[in-house]
Amino acid sequence: MRIFATAGHVDHGKSSLVTALTGTNPDRWREERERGMTIDLGFAHFTLPSRREVSLIDVPGHIRFINNMLAGVGGIHGAILVVDAHEGWMPQTEEHLRILELAGTRHGVVVVSRVDLVDDDEAELTAIDIRDRVVGTFLADAPIVKASTLRGDGLDDLRQELDHLMNSSTGSPDRGRPRLFVDRVFAPKGSGTVVTGTLTDGSLAVGDSVVVQPLRREVRIRGIQTHGHSVESIEPGHRVALNLSGIEHGDVRRGHAVVRADDWHLATVLDASFTALASLDHDVTRRGAYTMHVGSDELPVRLRVLGDESIRPGAHGFVRLHLAEPRPLVMGDRFVIRESGRDETVGGGVVRDVAPLLTASRAQPLDDDHANVDRIVAERGWIDAVELRRFTGVSRSPSVAQWVVDPAVVTAAETSLRRRVTEAGAEGLEISALDDRERALLATFTDITVSGGFARTQGADDPLLSHSDIDVIRAGGCAPSATIALTNAELRRLQKAGVLFERDGEWFHVDALKTARLAAVSLLASHPDGFTMSQFREALGVTRKHAVPIATELDARGITRRRGDVRIAGPRLDRE
Repeated sequence: MRIFATAGHVDHGKSSLVTALTGTNPDRWREERERGMTIDLGFAHFTLPSRREVSLIDVPGHIRFINNMLAGVGGIHGAILVVDAHEGWMPQTEEHLRILELAGTRHGVVVVSRVDLVDDDEAELTAIDIRDRVVGTFLADAPIVKASTLRGDGLDDLRQELDHLMNSSTGSPDRGRPRLFVDRVFAPKGSGTVVTGTLTDGSLAVGDSVVVQPLRREVRIRGIQTHGHSVESIEPGHRVALNLSGIEHGDVRRGHAVVRADDWHLATVLDASFTALASLDHDVTRRGAYTMHVGSDELPVRLRVLGDESIRPGAHGFVRLHLAEPRPLVMGDRFVIRESGRDETVGGGVVRDVAPLLTASRAQPLDDDHANVDRIVAERGWIDAVELRRFTGVSRSPSVAQWVVDPAVVTAAETSLRRRVTEAGAEGLEISALDDRERALLATFTDITVSGGFARTQGADDPLLSHSDIDVIRAGGCAPSATIALTNAELRRLQKAGVLFERDGEWFHVDALKTARLAAVSLLASHPDGFTMSQFREALGVTRKHAVPIATELDARGITRRRGDVRIAGPRLDRE
């Protein structure tokens, strides 16, 4: 599937051409048909000689409706530039061509329309003039078709050229993160809310849960149509109508986006490359009432030039844009900037960072996407791989656990962590003192062992683990001796190492738990409704002083549970 958009000056025959090709009048509104002038976007489709289907978006040519034109050229695969054979190249022809270039259009065909109103020589002169004007643009080598919708001249040739355009243009990739910028909203009787747009970046299916951004409204897809046919699922690169449940049609407008939750970062500030149109008679500076056009959206932005005070006409630079509302954008998105005060298109560019970390005075975005991802990682040091994909649209394998980490940061962190482990000596570095990133990094070391809650270099045994008092406590069983030389700090270290445990100020070896659990199992076999503390004390052969803390520890570990005055089986009784 391919989607092509018309472009050109007002009243040059774009809508008539679409009607002749498809049999559908793209002028949907009565006012458009009464005035004979396209005001809003129109949509149609037809089958090419190769039996492949193509969608057409008809855009208004009048300068008053340039915003509607801009809403129709996002996500297209090619353009049909229409020039009247008699009037020739006009101001909006030029502006539409420049907008198409800024929007990233790379394929197209030129139509010299209404050749029935001129002789062959004038039609040929118009074609020659067009060829001169498109030098250096994506239409420099495009075919030029002379056509008349009244007589039918050139329509078959145009269909053949569009078939060739299908072969040369690139389809829409499936990146697994669908996005549909809404260009129409309506509510057919009995169908609820329906939105239409061009689906990009991923597939959608009936029943999918999606979110309308920036409203943050979760909705469900009740139905999908393309070219008037209902389908269960749809791939990117199609014109799509989505029937949504969970939202009123009055809440959605053109420019909103349908996406999956958590797939996209909602950008409010972004850095971008920017090219000013060579036709401007002034520099682009931060002074101006700017609007940004991306997808089908139009929203006010504040613009700041990065590095310099201005960008000269025809020059390339970088800008920071502050959006009036958040939008689901990603590195690589193309946009066009217009200045409302002068009512002119000033330039456009490509998004390079949707969540810039550095201040505008220090920001250094790059044009190369691969290098730009490296820059984003380097500026953050550590970044979650899922978050990186939201920011850039690029998937990178994590370096450490779930993080993508700048190589220099990894090296520095490894050096620091190894030094701390070494300095801790045989006692070991306490794991609980590390943050999540340090623990994840520690897990990658092959020459450091982790045991008992401490990290040590291999071969560095903690001498505390051989202290003679450990044997004294173990020998005491469930009633250990209180006469030991271990300090409180050493006892706590042994507790973290899993050697000892403490309850109510009494210290026991973990082996005492095994004895106590066996006693509990035996008592519950003969007393299934629960055993008393007196019975437990007698089974262990200890006084209440030691029986109570041991019973409390059994409860804490889920081996037993206290119910009133008795202990019953806990969920972990048979798993210890």
